[in-house]
Amino acid sequence: MSVLTRSEEGLAAWQSLQLEEPGVAVAERAALGTTARVVVWPPPELEHALDAVDRELMALDAQASRFREDSEISKLNRSNGEVFFLSDGLSEAIAMALAAAHWTAGLVDPTVGNALVTWGYDRDFAELGLQGQLSTVPSPAPGYRSVHIDGRLVRRTPGTVLDLGATAKGLGSDRAAQSAIRAIGRTGGVLVSLGGDVAVAGQSPAGGWPVRVTENPASIDASTTQDVRLIHGALATSSVTCRHWKRGQRDVHHIIDPRTGAPAEGPWRTATVAAPSCVTANAASTALIVGGDEAEQWLLATGLAARLVAYDGSIRLLGPWPLQDGGLIDIAVPDAVGPRSRALRNVS
Repeated sequence: MSVLTRSEEGLAAWQSLQLEEPGVAVAERAALGTTARVVVWPPPELEHALDAVDRELMALDAQASRFREDSEISKLNRSNGEVFFLSDGLSEAIAMALAAAHWTAGLVDPTVGNALVTWGYDRDFAELGLQGQLSTVPSPAPGYRSVHIDGRLVRRTPGTVLDLGATAKGLGSDRAAQSAIRAIGRTGGVLVSLGGDVAVAGQSPAGGWPVRVTENPASIDASTTQDVRLIHGALATSSVTCRHWKRGQRDVHHIIDPRTGAPAEGPWRTATVAAPSCVTANAASTALIVGGDEAEQWLLATGLAARLVAYDGSIRLLGPWPLQDGGLIDIAVPDAVGPRSRALRNVS
């Protein structure tokens, strides 16, 4: 492993990795509270791709991180006025979160910010205390219909705290992959993973991009790991096995059911979805954790492919998810939420 020199101050250094996959270059670093990985072919284009990815991740962090006092969304959440003027980047991020909420019938909802604070998730997870008591009695989220966006203007019910955790990381992967392929500017391809939320752009290597679908931490149950191949589109995984802590006598996690304001209690500990964009896959995987059986029927109706892991380690496949290791995931449905969707503005 070697360190790639970066010029931007304040960023973790990219570490060059060696994989078994021939003909690609790989690097990873810490970013957005998780690990960013970039895979590029042809290998000489890696530096150009990393520069582009850095710009996108820094911009998203400044726009949508609830854990930065100086971020745009933190300023929005602290604002007393009903109307707030947004940057183009945060406007897009909030519009997609609202589109995801509409698409999932509220199973995914960006107004769960107060609920997350109630349960103690009020800072980056690496800094989170693992013990404590509930600050208030949990209550349902205000609901996505309490937020209205029109271009760069957003209105919300006073006191509503927005959290884009169910869509922002997927959006970041989409933005970074598209920016990286533009930076390469020639025949080739890019894969960007943010904590396992994967978006690809350009041409895939022969046979598709290899992606290992695993739980986090991977050691929880090696039998739940599967290798798949992705030619285009995206994969995203939502899981309750990584970000969890105690409040009072209760084990809690970061995926909130907007209907109760409490951590979701569905039957699945991990859900992975393949979709045309990572923001769509991210929203769908979160909806499966929150909605359980109800969300399974909804997912089947979308035509997307999903892989679910129950608390006992059993696995359920939905839609065209491959049975075998190395199977190809074919994404042949219209995007519902992501960058190619036309229904991102004026969502209320």
